[in-house]
Amino acid sequence: MRIVLIGPPGAGKGTQCQRLVEYLDIPHLSTGEMLRQAVLDKSREGQQAASYMESGQLVPDELIVGMISKRLMRPDCRSGCLLDGFPRTLRQAATLDEFLERQAMTLDGVIELSVPRDELVRRMQHRKREDDDPEIFARRIASFERQTAPLLDYYARQKKLVSIDGLGSADEIFGRVQAAIDGFAARQRQADDDQG
Repeated sequence: MRIVLIGPPGAGKGTQCQRLVEYLDIPHLSTGEMLRQAVLDKSREGQQAASYMESGQLVPDELIVGMISKRLMRPDCRSGCLLDGFPRTLRQAATLDEFLERQAMTLDGVIELSVPRDELVRRMQHRKREDDDPEIFARRIASFERQTAPLLDYYARQKKLVSIDGLGSADEIFGRVQAAIDGFAARQRQADDDQG
């Protein structure tokens, strides 16, 4: 099963991703982790990405798409994966759709973790990460709202989007995530039956 998880900085994607990866037994493709690793490795992509990341800007599409495409071709992704932090723009989403179509793969569903902005700020103030400088955090949220929010309409039109309330305990939120996954699986079974 191929799932995209969308949510603003501080929405709790990391926690839900860990649980989802265990629940579905699929690889977790986090562009944030991939980029941080590339920076640590001082790879060509990492050096290019570093200047954008340090100023809180989104890394250019070409760089991200290249990294994700390479990763999706690995054998462990054939049966599915969890995409976290990608796609972030309409252009990335369209590129992903084209890539999956060429590889005879499908995107089964998109889950949005919806959290009000004031709650995101409150959470940021209670966690300690180097990219949680209030000014950079505010830029990251603004960047998300400007570039990523249009994806919600894009996937809603494809009837792939489920929006989940990101407030509550980690267990409560994961219960909602599981319900969305079960819905995607039921829809896939129905599509298979219709074709059969």
